[in-house]
Amino acid sequence: MRSARALPFLMFLVAAAVPLSGQLAPAIPYAPKQSDRPEVIAADEPGFQPIFDGKTLAGWEGNTTYWRAESGSIVGEILPSTVIKSNTFIIWRGGTTGDFELKLDYRITEGGNSGINYRSTVVPDAVTPDNKFAMRGYQFDFDGRRRYDGNNYEEKGRMFLAVRGQISHVVGGRTPVVLSSFADTNDLAAVVTADWNAVHIIARGNTITHTLNGRLMSITIDDDAPNRKLDGLLGMQVHVGPPMKVEYRNIRLKRW
Repeated sequence: MRSARALPFLMFLVAAAVPLSGQLAPAIPYAPKQSDRPEVIAADEPGFQPIFDGKTLAGWEGNTTYWRAESGSIVGEILPSTVIKSNTFIIWRGGTTGDFELKLDYRITEGGNSGINYRSTVVPDAVTPDNKFAMRGYQFDFDGRRRYDGNNYEEKGRMFLAVRGQISHVVGGRTPVVLSSFADTNDLAAVVTADWNAVHIIARGNTITHTLNGRLMSITIDDDAPNRKLDGLLGMQVHVGPPMKVEYRNIRLKRW
């Protein structure tokens, strides 16, 4: 049993540890050591914010013939009765993507084709004039047959900027230049699953990194100043082709 004399001393220790604001004292600053190495973390780094509420399409805009919120996901679906002639997107209207990181999970049917557009603009659609959700811009490309997953493809623009397994340099006036091939495209295709896949896009200035399920897929260094965009809209695609279904969940954005 504590004595009455001990209580004031204990109260003094508590007061010394907790500032007047009620918050704990700052942690000791990190001091690098020679033995330190980069480490994998299990959760997101600070700064990521969800941009989909998991229940509704609030903050998103797209043709509801093809897009809906269901079971915690944004779902894009093309039915035999709603086959499209032009790619169409659902667009996040909460801001733009300049320098940013995006994390999300996707799942797609075998015959499906989709992609995540960023730093993009809405453009007129000559094939389907009433399509108000056509986009041009960078895209994290993927499909249900593991042909394109992780490529950097510019929708309605310069097309293939980097193929998975490549670090590419986009210079303008010619095809992009491969600076390095760091992995075989077929080996990287094996990373893709038929279930949920985790995307991480990092865009800083003219350098864009695509990773999938923890593996680097492509790096694009874009020095084509007249044609690149360093800011723009974020959207997800349903693609021309047979009936398909794509789902997106756990959508988190960090802007710099």
